[in-house]
Amino acid sequence: MRLKIIMLIAVLGLTSFAPNEKSWTAIGDSITYLNDHLDETGNRVTKGYMTRVTEKLPNIHYINQGHNGWSAVGIAREIEKLGLQKSDIYSVFLGTNDWWQGLPLGTFEDYRHNAGLNTVFGAYRVIVDKIKALNPDAKVILITPMQRQDFVYVADSHNNAFGSYKAKNGQMLSQFADAVKQIGAYEHYSVVDLYYKSGMKLKNMVKFKHLRDPATGQYKNYKYPDFEGVPFNPDADEYPYPVEAINYTFDGLHPSDKGDQVIADMLVKVLK
Repeated sequence: MRLKIIMLIAVLGLTSFAPNEKSWTAIGDSITYLNDHLDETGNRVTKGYMTRVTEKLPNIHYINQGHNGWSAVGIAREIEKLGLQKSDIYSVFLGTNDWWQGLPLGTFEDYRHNAGLNTVFGAYRVIVDKIKALNPDAKVILITPMQRQDFVYVADSHNNAFGSYKAKNGQMLSQFADAVKQIGAYEHYSVVDLYYKSGMKLKNMVKFKHLRDPATGQYKNYKYPDFEGVPFNPDADEYPYPVEAINYTFDGLHPSDKGDQVIADMLVKVLK
């Protein structure tokens, strides 16, 4: 009898220290999508931010709901078709494509009053309401868009975009980051502030941009902000971000291994 009691105590002791398994649904755009499609980075990335998080916190298992090129408005529009599951944790990492597509941010009142899909604030309300319906007790983490430099897609240079150093459709990307923070404060959600607090800034997104000097026609490695306004011709010019140019991003927009590690470290602090 005494032996049985000792064995029972030992088993209870072991199980009490067993990690509590958690499911995490990560809702996002291409930055999230690429975690499981590393070949689409030109194999410039070895591990995405979600993989890095779950390596540090192995009791957490992620579900990738990243959709390449999608905006918050696009996610909200298709929210009932995405097959979102009940999870213990949700992260929402959107906004950069809304800014680039020139979608109207709107005002916080659009969020508060559930004004619908005409603005990004309204779209976030649709996403948050869906999460609450799936699991009102879930931990929700909102992630601000990160700053972005001139983007040139590694597989097709014709797919390119200027960085967040200037406005698109009269809106700055920083306004979209501020909106995410405002929603997070209102809902008492954790916010991972990549825009202001990650250390990833316009000056260090890439080490340089490899472009032709307009005066000489010879290639030159321009650092930011010197490459602003220097023309790039996708039909004739070399890809402007060789491997040596990679810093926090590998293409001006999408995080490199170094950038993904920053995102993962900030998420791990919140998830612990």
